[in-house]
Amino acid sequence: MEQQKNNPLHGITLEQMIIELHKHYGWEYMGYQINIRCFTHNPSVKSSLRFLRRTPWARSKVETLYLNFLQKNRS
Repeated sequence: MEQQKNNPLHGITLEQMIIELHKHYGWEYMGYQINIRCFTHNPSVKSSLRFLRRTPWARSKVETLYLNFLQKNRS
């Protein structure tokens, strides 16, 4: 558990990340930042989760976007 002490993603689910990013940015901006079909063509939380759980490189980009979002909101 000590390893996770400084990890801002610890305890945050992928679903929570997508919902918060969608509320703050919207699908259009998310699709612009990360050009993946689950954000650009008929986007939904469910389709995004399905794709991101199977695609590590895309999930990594969403996590990076979420970390940037957290950093901006803390300032």
